[in-house]
Amino acid sequence: MKTPLVSCLAVALLLAVAPFARSASPDAPVRLRVELDRSVLLADSPEKAIIKVALEGARLARPEARPPVNLALVIDRSGSMNGAKIEQARAAALEAVSRLGSDDMVALVAFDDRVETLFPAQPLGDGRALAAAIAELRPGGTTALFDGVKQGAAEVRKHSEDRRYVSRIVLISDGDANVGPRTPNELGRLGAALMEEGISVTTIGLGLDYNEDLMTRLAQRSDGNTYFAAGAADLPRIFAAELGDVLDVVARRVTVTVQFPTGVRPLRMVGREGVVRGQTAEITLNQLYGGQEKFALVEAEIEPAHAGVEREIASATATFEDAGTQRRLTLTMRAGARFSVNHDTVLSSANLRVQSDYAANAIAVAKEQAIALADAGRQADAASVLRLEALRLETLGKIYRNGSVLSISASNTAEADRLGRDGLDNVTRKDYRTDGMNTFSQQGTKRQ
Repeated sequence: MKTPLVSCLAVALLLAVAPFARSASPDAPVRLRVELDRSVLLADSPEKAIIKVALEGARLARPEARPPVNLALVIDRSGSMNGAKIEQARAAALEAVSRLGSDDMVALVAFDDRVETLFPAQPLGDGRALAAAIAELRPGGTTALFDGVKQGAAEVRKHSEDRRYVSRIVLISDGDANVGPRTPNELGRLGAALMEEGISVTTIGLGLDYNEDLMTRLAQRSDGNTYFAAGAADLPRIFAAELGDVLDVVARRVTVTVQFPTGVRPLRMVGREGVVRGQTAEITLNQLYGGQEKFALVEAEIEPAHAGVEREIASATATFEDAGTQRRLTLTMRAGARFSVNHDTVLSSANLRVQSDYAANAIAVAKEQAIALADAGRQADAASVLRLEALRLETLGKIYRNGSVLSISASNTAEADRLGRDGLDNVTRKDYRTDGMNTFSQQGTKRQ
């Protein structure tokens, strides 16, 4: 019979960290790591583990060595953008101009119920022509968001075949799509198609009337970033953060394949979208930024092993294009664990960072479930889902004395109480949706 400690470990998913190897190529722009949440697993019993496969982009040694940018600014100019919103949208676009180089390709597309290319894709030059086009932004009409993004993509495609360029669309809108395709699924399909072409879409939702489901789905499926700007004054700062990412891309068209040996069964991805099929898990990324870590978490079930046994748990292969040289590179890393009957040995082997990453993603998943329940009028159930996840993580945090996990648990217990008492208002729903995607994608900058 299992001891109470082992039972708690099972309840808490007691998920493992094993030794890992680093990239064998010191000059590669990416490092690959494979970790578990414990390096030692309990012997003679089935275990569950979380395997973290992480990619870390190297910082560019010289800013001038960055790849050139192929950028389309797609700006909502519908009637609701009147006043401070359109003024700040112009200021944000000018912020982009100030950060780009003369050889970067830029386009400006504006949309209301019709779409207009105010500045066709071309080298920025001294920026004066683009600045003049930005000054022409005038609000009026309804919101053909889908067609605006499609036109932005058409401008980006003019130079996307040149593999030197990092291709990106930045979309800003304060409203719901009400002309043309308008559902999250339709925008998600557009995002997925653009990702296949190497084009990411970053979405900026402005104010409290935009459709966060639509905007986050578009960004998520294209591997772009997403932002919630409560006020127009946040826009220049958001553009500065986004251009910081775009100007620091070190790898593109990234595919990570994780292979699990016999005796290790992958169950699901936790957070980030990916595919688990048989003994293999796979994720794709459009772009990886310098100085930033992107990772996937895979929950796996591990067959019992005797004390003293060492076993490989996962092998990961990352294939990507070096954004600076356009070379196709491959990295492979493995991670293993050993087994022990000593509970203290198991506990002391914990990787607290992996547990914290897992906790943040588990809470984000619970909040996605809470949104669906609240939308269906099941407020009490929504609060219960969040509360139960927080309690489960509290158990994990206490067993391993992991302060970060305990903090995540405590803040979300309080959030569950608030949700049960007050329901899910518009601002909180936007926060849940946006912060959830930021957590899943490890976006460095969240709500501004």
